[in-house]
Amino acid sequence: MKILLVDDEPFALKLLTHQLAQLGLEKITAHGYAADALIYLEANLGGTDLILCDLQMPRMDGVEFVRHLARIGYVGHLVLVSGEDERILQTAQRLANAHNLKILGILHKPVSSEQLRRVLERRHSEAGAVPEGTEKTYGPDELRQAIAAGNLVNYYQPKVDVASGAFVGVEALVRWRHPRDGLLSPALFITTAEEHGLIDALTRDVLTKALDQARLWQDMGLSLRVAINISMNNLTVLDFPDFVARTAARAGIPLTNLVLEITESQLMRDLLAPLDILTRLRLKHISLSIDDFGTGYSSLAQLHDLPFDELKVDQRFVHGACRDASLRVIFDACLGMARQLNMKTVAEGVEDRADWNFLCDSGCNLAQGYFIARPMPAADIGAWMLDWEARYDAFGVSLP
Repeated sequence: MKILLVDDEPFALKLLTHQLAQLGLEKITAHGYAADALIYLEANLGGTDLILCDLQMPRMDGVEFVRHLARIGYVGHLVLVSGEDERILQTAQRLANAHNLKILGILHKPVSSEQLRRVLERRHSEAGAVPEGTEKTYGPDELRQAIAAGNLVNYYQPKVDVASGAFVGVEALVRWRHPRDGLLSPALFITTAEEHGLIDALTRDVLTKALDQARLWQDMGLSLRVAINISMNNLTVLDFPDFVARTAARAGIPLTNLVLEITESQLMRDLLAPLDILTRLRLKHISLSIDDFGTGYSSLAQLHDLPFDELKVDQRFVHGACRDASLRVIFDACLGMARQLNMKTVAEGVEDRADWNFLCDSGCNLAQGYFIARPMPAADIGAWMLDWEARYDAFGVSLP
């Protein structure tokens, strides 16, 4: 691996060089000025696998350097190194991500050997990943046939009550069981569905299967609230509320056990038809959840204008909030607004024991995330439930 170091402090360059050598990495080029490093890169663009760059430098700072890396098409990995304030570092990291650079993370000065080792391990783990934007795409004709043939299947991610640990609901997440390519994530076909007029048929298929499955659970004595993601495109079809009510009645599922989740960032378009449909859904006592709250640009207006009764805090404000004061403030603000508006709250992205412990002291109503359960086929829910109950009862939710 060929590494480029960029830092105006000679001691920092020597320290990093020494630490990298201890890890068996000796193909290192070091520059004290970002402008010089840029000239080197432009002459040897394909010859650098990893850049470690300071943010605070004279002449050309690290932010300018990042912009130039994007301009010249740098495809290797990047690590930002700095002693600046944590929020500045996080913003710089988001900027690098926005430039589509492969950033591995941030090293805080003075850099420890352990910090460096962990970031290099992250690079190795990502080396075999498929680059973003290179995934196979699927056309509308193939998707239309898949819907008609019943090749879309639902996976279910459990939700639990934070206060009691009780299993109270699931979120239905669609997958495509492709005859050649296996199980496909919705990220590979939802956009196609929305752009080619297939999202209504897809959503109705997901909804019907989820309610039929809810009836099977109900017959087993398990009354769960089932959440289904819907698109803004579904909220332009005026008979959608009636379809939902008919489908639930046929399955024998109370409408109060149904939650429709709408992503907040989708709610910034013309609201006339959606407002009509959302209001009619609430009149039928179907719960409406504003999903990924905090990631759009009109959160407060949506809370005021639309009849939501549940708020899902986006995972970026949940995972790690116990360690990050800024995330904790945003999370607490979301919960505070929800309480004042008499809305239930759901925390997404509960990834580890620390996240769970944080939620237990927060007053949040429900939680979901990989620490609790990954999305799974309906047939696996029973075994997961027994495992979850054992973990919760015996150890207060120990790590698996």
